[in-house]
Amino acid sequence: MSSNDQQLEMELGSGIAAFEAKEFASATKLLSGLAEKGNPEAQYRMAIMAQNGLGMAVNQLMAYKYMKAAAESGLALAQHGLGFMYMEGECVDKNGAKAVEWFTKAAEQGLVGSQTTLAMMYETGEGVEQDMEEARRWYHAAGFDEK
Repeated sequence: MSSNDQQLEMELGSGIAAFEAKEFASATKLLSGLAEKGNPEAQYRMAIMAQNGLGMAVNQLMAYKYMKAAAESGLALAQHGLGFMYMEGECVDKNGAKAVEWFTKAAEQGLVGSQTTLAMMYETGEGVEQDMEEARRWYHAAGFDEK
């Protein structure tokens, strides 16, 4: 690992630690440059902070841009976050089909929250055609077995 890579890893680690400690102003300073350079972990956390006005003013455009970039890179948490944005119409127009698409990507990576959300969407027919078989399949994947 080059010294530049080590420096980036340290910045990312420090930024994530600040985020986890709810020191959002510090986290923003540490993570913004990394997010701009395309680091999915930094992008995801910057999206959360921009969406919720943590350490910065609420910025829906930035939140969507970073969440989408991190989701497209394959980060399951960001895929779930983007699915939630589409499901709720937060930072982007409400779109049930896109919500299902992103929840599915995260669910296929084993993210239980996405598996459960997908199961509920299929059960209620929210954003997708109601399909009890598909709902059962996702509930089972999430560890909820029928009694």
